[in-house]
Amino acid sequence: MQAMSRRSVRAALTVAAISAVTLLGTATGALACTTDDGRGHPIQGQVDKCEDVQQRGETLTPDNFTTELNGDKTRLKIVGLNEGVTVSAIVVNGGDDGHNLYYIGGKNELKLANLPWENLRAPFNFNGSQPKVGKWFACGTKTTKPTETQAPPTTTTKPTEGTPTKTAKPTPTTEAPTSSASPTTTSAPAVIPAGNNANGGGLASTGFDNSWLIWVGALLLLAGGGLLALLKFRRKA
Repeated sequence: MQAMSRRSVRAALTVAAISAVTLLGTATGALACTTDDGRGHPIQGQVDKCEDVQQRGETLTPDNFTTELNGDKTRLKIVGLNEGVTVSAIVVNGGDDGHNLYYIGGKNELKLANLPWENLRAPFNFNGSQPKVGKWFACGTKTTKPTETQAPPTTTTKPTEGTPTKTAKPTPTTEAPTSSASPTTTSAPAVIPAGNNANGGGLASTGFDNSWLIWVGALLLLAGGGLLALLKFRRKA
């Protein structure tokens, strides 16, 4: 019985020791996520969206802001917001394992005032040093103005005052000279084609009858023939 009671006591002590070590480790880990910024809420673990810190709204990336970092990049300064951006919280990650949650306005005891928001930083490292600013984001809303080109521009044909209406200019007439400019040939005699004369062909008719020339030629041939015959007869004689 005594041996069993001793074993029970030892087992209980072992369990108690293990539990104490576990609780001490948890407490040490919780105490390790601290900050010297009284406006921030240091929380263990690093996050990347608003749902992780139970904040409503859209996760806004740094390109929605105008920011500056100090020389060793351990401090973040937000000097401006893009048009249409409203912010309810800012989350700054960094260090071994933690992030600082900053509230903007509202009823929270720890909050940021109006811009600029300066010296935003992450919780301390486990060794107590200040880490560089890691990934950071904001929670809020972003609206865009409707572009002016959504409404189609109205076009009117009414001329503006003082501006003469444009009329189609008459094109300069560069017409070629009409046929009346060319010389007329009304006085020239009509040319009678060959073969259409009154004599049925040959030369054109002049009104002169040349049939007597045929008779004269025939008489001359007869006379010449007679003359030759006479000469031959005389030679023979």
